[in-house]
Formats: sequence, C-alpha cells, structure tokens
Amino acid sequence: MSSSFFIKTKQNPKLVKKGKNTDVPKRKADKDSGGKSKVRAKKPSSKYNEEISSDSEAESHEVPKKRQTNEEYEYDETPQEKKLRLAKLYLDQLREEEEKKVEEDSFETDLIAGRLQEEVLEQKGKLQRLIAKDLRPPDAAEIRVLRGHKLPITCLVISSDDKYIFSAAKDCSIIKWDVESGKKLHTVPGGRKGTEERHVGHTAHILCMAISSDGKYLATGDMNKLIMIWEADTCKHLYKFTGHKGPVSGLSFRKGTHDLYSASHDRSVKVWNVVENAYVETLFGHQDAITGLDSLSRERCVTAGGRDGSVRVWKIAEESQLVFHGHEGSIDCVQLINEEHMITGADDGSVCLWSVNKKKPLCKVKQAHGCHGDTGLEQPHWVASVAALQNSDTVASGSHNSQVQLWKCEQNFRGLQPLFSVPVSGFVNSLKFSSSGQFLVAGVGQEHRLGRWWRIKEARNGIYVIPLKRKPPNPEEPKMAQ
Repeated sequence: MSSSFFIKTKQNPKLVKKGKNTDVPKRKADKDSGGKSKVRAKKPSSKYNEEISSDSEAESHEVPKKRQTNEEYEYDETPQEKKLRLAKLYLDQLREEEEKKVEEDSFETDLIAGRLQEEVLEQKGKLQRLIAKDLRPPDAAEIRVLRGHKLPITCLVISSDDKYIFSAAKDCSIIKWDVESGKKLHTVPGGRKGTEERHVGHTAHILCMAISSDGKYLATGDMNKLIMIWEADTCKHLYKFTGHKGPVSGLSFRKGTHDLYSASHDRSVKVWNVVENAYVETLFGHQDAITGLDSLSRERCVTAGGRDGSVRVWKIAEESQLVFHGHEGSIDCVQLINEEHMITGADDGSVCLWSVNKKKPLCKVKQAHGCHGDTGLEQPHWVASVAALQNSDTVASGSHNSQVQLWKCEQNFRGLQPLFSVPVSGFVNSLKFSSSGQFLVAGVGQEHRLGRWWRIKEARNGIYVIPLKRKPPNPEEPKMAQ
C-alpha cells in the first residue's frame, strides 16, 4: 500500500536488511539446536528493540510479514505504522519550517519597522541624521574638475544612484557625465538663436534642470520660456512644454512620481504630468520673477520670489500657499532640507534657515560669504546657490568669493554653524549633494547664472566634484535626532 505523504527531506531510512534474504512463510521461524525457535523482532519505534522469545510455534503470536537473514529476523512496518511515522515526520518538518519562517518574518518585520519609522519621521520633517560633526575638509588634490562647457555652468543635477551628473550652461548645451571616470557619456549641443525650428535642443541660456527620482526623465528650462523633456539614459529628446510667458528659472520632479513643477520669471508656478505629456494647472502669488524652486515627496513645492522678498510653500492639493519673509534683498535660491525645513540664499549676502511652521527664519547668517569692495563701500558677496543633504544636519552655500561654504544645522534647526570652506574660483551657480552624501558637486562659471553684472576672468567654467571625507563614526553616539 503506498503512502499519501510526501517528504521534502531525504527519504527516511527503512529497517536495514542484513545478510542474504530468503522468503519464509508466515508464522514460521528457524529453530535452534534446542528445538526452540527464537525470533528477534525489530520494530520502528524504540519499544521494538525488545527481544521476544517463544517456546513453540503454537505460542507465537500473529506477526507482520518477515524476512529471513543469515543472522537474524527483522520485521517490516505495517502500512498503518508507516503512515503514522511519515505523518509525524511530516508534521515535524512543517513545524520546523514554520518556526524558521517566524524567525525570518520577525527579522524582516524589525527591518521594515525601522524603515517605516524613518519614513514617518521623514514625512513629518523630524528626521535629522547627525553627520556634520564627522565631516572633514578634503585635500585640494582630491577635488576633480570636469570641463566641457564653453560658457558658465548654470545648473546641474545628480542621478539618485550617484552614477551620473547632468550639467547645462549658457552655451545652451547639456552634458551627461560618468561620476566614477569623469568622462562625457552624451552631449546635446546648443543651437544658435533663430534655429529653433530645425535644431533639436536649446537655443537660449539654460537656467534650470531636474531629474526624476527613478532616473527616467530629465527636464531642462531656458530663457526662451521652453521646458524640454529628455530620456535621461540616452539624452534623446522626447517633447517640450510651452506655456510660460517668461524665462523658466526653476524645475523639480516630485519625488517618487513623474509630476513636474516649473517656475518662471512670469511669476507663476505650473504643474505638468511628464508621462502623459500634459499640462495640469498654474499657480499664482509671487509679485516678482521667481528665481528658484524645489520639492520632495509631498504634493507641494517651495519657491524663491526674487525681489518680492518672499519664500512661498505651495500646497497643491489644498490650492493654498504659505508666505515667508526674512531676507533684505533678492532671494535667488532655495532648497528643502526635509519636508518641514528649508534653506535660502539672497543677494544681501545672507543665508536663512526656515521651518514651514514659522513665518520668520529660525536662523539668519548675514555676510555668509564675506564682503568685497573698498572700505566704507563694502558689499556682501551674493549667495548664488544653496544645497542640502536631505534629512541631515548638513547644508552648503556658494557665492563668488572663491569658496563653497559648508554648514552644520544645530539640533532642531535652531542655528547654523560654519564647518569648513572649499576653495573654488568663480561664481558657484549650482550646488548639489549626492544622495549617499559621499560627495558634493559645484557648477562654476565666470558669470552669475541669471545675468552678466560682472565677470571673474581668472575663473574657469567647470564642474567641481568635492569628496566629503568623514572620520569613523562612534557607535555610542546617536545617528539621528528626532
């Protein structure tokens, strides 16, 4: 009779047959020289190790089918006993698998719980990885410079996997770089004014760019009011968005989506769906040209309003906005640190740290990059760019004082402390931290990205890849603040 149970592990050992087997009839045993028959019965369980003897054939009990060997007799299992043994083994196997699965699930649950906790803190804007204290200034020899643009670099982005840098410049060109080798992978040349109909690409200064978090789409905006969408992998042109009535000065993909926010000198913010190649809506509120824009995963974005002196948080779904004031000049750049905090820079030379819950800055550093000019007529160096390592306590700012300045955000973002500066000659028009926090990239040019107020002749247009060195972490110190 065959068993209905299936065992995944190796087959259970059956009772071993010893010596040469010959079949014998039922109820018959070899007799020894004394005339008595002795049978050693071996049964599946431990009880079957007992020795059983009978004085005569008549006294022997009904037994299962036997096999005769040269040395002893051994009994096979009955079908019922085999079923029972296999069933117990199968149940034991299921129990072991279940226990193992419970352990694995428990471990995975702990990991997921940790990730969920970080995501919740991130959404609430309370996740602050404390890494600034471990950063050390890089050696000058460790800073790499990538050159390829003929005119000042105006903007750049880094892919979320930290493998590629995309840069654009006043020469209307776009270059895709390999971070590891520093080589150009693709170049989209710029065209001349008047060749818009036949040239695939920009024919005016590119002011801003953004890349989707999945690395699929690249968006660029120019002085000709155009937004162009590219396939990030091949730099193939897909389509263009029209609708802005002024230069496009800010672009950002909502994290985890293909929704694109754009800002313009026409004082409006527009929302686009890149996958559908569709326009969604327009938002109004700024009283002057918008100079910068940023967003994270929430359905909202932040903008710098230039000379209207305001920073605005746009709540897209609620169709509302929050207005913040604190700078005394044109606010030229803005960057979100997390969902609740942001950093801005202005041409009054100040850097401000904000919470979306307060109308005034949490902290303001005046003359963040020093001053220039004759004594008595000193003017602060304009802050042309800011960057934030997301969900951390580290930010950076750039100007034209030949330095990139790194800052530490104090606990609860109550203040800014200077960490160190990195020498860079020229206007630092764009700054971006890599997602891993292992390097900082600066786009540098001889002129400011928004105009030609003055020129630094000794500067060279290029992209500076600045490694962020860290001392070994102390396991006893907290890794994040809540």
